[in-house]
Amino acid sequence: MSAKKKTGTVSFQCSSCGYSQPRWLGRCPDCGEWNTFVEVILQDASIGPGSIMNGAVRSSAAGAGTSGTSFMSRPIPLSAVETRETARLCSGIGELDRVLGGGAMKRSAILVGGEPGIGKSTLLLQAAASAQTAGRILYVSGEESAGQIRSRADRLGLPLDRIEILCTGRLEDIARALEEVSPVFVIVDSIQTVWSPEAGSIPGTVNQLKLCAHELVCWVKERDAVLFLVAHVTKDGTIAGPKALEHLVDTVISFERNDEDVRFLRAHKNRFGSVDELGIFQMTGQGLAAVEDPSSLFIVRRTGELPPGVAVVPVFEGSRAFLVEIQALTVPSKSSMTRVYSDRIDAARVSRIAAVLEKRVGLRFSDQDIYVNVAGGVRLTESAIDLALALALYSARTDMSPPQNVASIGELSLAGEVRPVGRLKARIRAATGLGFSTVLAPEKIDGSVAVRTIKEALSAIFKK
Repeated sequence: MSAKKKTGTVSFQCSSCGYSQPRWLGRCPDCGEWNTFVEVILQDASIGPGSIMNGAVRSSAAGAGTSGTSFMSRPIPLSAVETRETARLCSGIGELDRVLGGGAMKRSAILVGGEPGIGKSTLLLQAAASAQTAGRILYVSGEESAGQIRSRADRLGLPLDRIEILCTGRLEDIARALEEVSPVFVIVDSIQTVWSPEAGSIPGTVNQLKLCAHELVCWVKERDAVLFLVAHVTKDGTIAGPKALEHLVDTVISFERNDEDVRFLRAHKNRFGSVDELGIFQMTGQGLAAVEDPSSLFIVRRTGELPPGVAVVPVFEGSRAFLVEIQALTVPSKSSMTRVYSDRIDAARVSRIAAVLEKRVGLRFSDQDIYVNVAGGVRLTESAIDLALALALYSARTDMSPPQNVASIGELSLAGEVRPVGRLKARIRAATGLGFSTVLAPEKIDGSVAVRTIKEALSAIFKK
């Protein structure tokens, strides 16, 4: 083992794997990557982020086998572990608490991702102002100045006396503030701007993200607090940086938007709740407003006869059922190759339903371009939408308008059979509660019309 390096000296560290040595090399001998060595300044471990976060001295500049810790972890029987009552911290925003599983669990880290300008900072600032906690709240900003955040809070009409602001990206400054303030609600906006000299001089590198996120998560695991980490996203919509960040945290939620001002909040990982819940917000002049009744966004209220190519289906998102409108359009193909244009419903599902109609009903789609949309911009993936999609395609192809106040539920097999789906009774209740007098379903429940095949469904709706 080499001698301990002197504090303040210059070392070169691989930004890919963390290997360090006193001279610059073109290729890392540990991971084999080229041009990854960056210059770092070694610091005293007693003032490093590890000692501040965990209350123990660690030497992160030394090798993996260095004995620089003042404690040692030892295994204990699982039966000897003391269980403590877990508590959730309500953010005061119902849709956010719904996605988190009833509130943010204490001693947990939550990663929030989304496109630039979608409203991540606005949502978390609103949550910090309305969080139901008697403790202190710390907002760490590495992207905006304190004046910008104050202006946003004034524009949204948020109370300012409960939030303390820290504008820095240096991990050691954040660690010092966490120890001094001891907050119960911490927001770091964003994790890509946090950096430490121990991991190099450039923020946002793989090493920086791993080190800084790990230190912050270690801090929250030892205290009754909640940590929110804001993360950037890549061009394809995934959270930027290594996937290791998603393994470090307890919950990963993402912000999505449709073509309008509606925002969708989904959980991709949740150790303390379901990942099936959907939070719906609408961007207004007073910030993000929670949408309590999603059907008001996804059902188009019309007077008079319905246009061809429209069908309504009750869908489930988590524990909540609401109705959405599927819209279809078919036009003759302008080339020998037909196409399916559908970004809210999987194009393969649309092609399969069209093939079933062509085979079992005799309605030709092989010379048609098919366009499918969902009102409100929500994405549909469950099999319960098959029957409604088939009715919309049939209506669009024949140019026949469906009757008013009709909803349909069911999975469609390749044989043209309408198969049962989960939570059918709750779906029917949601449709009838909004005034739909006729509900087509695989079974006769609470006044629904039972249909066994796609031909029976078409006969019940279009009388042919």
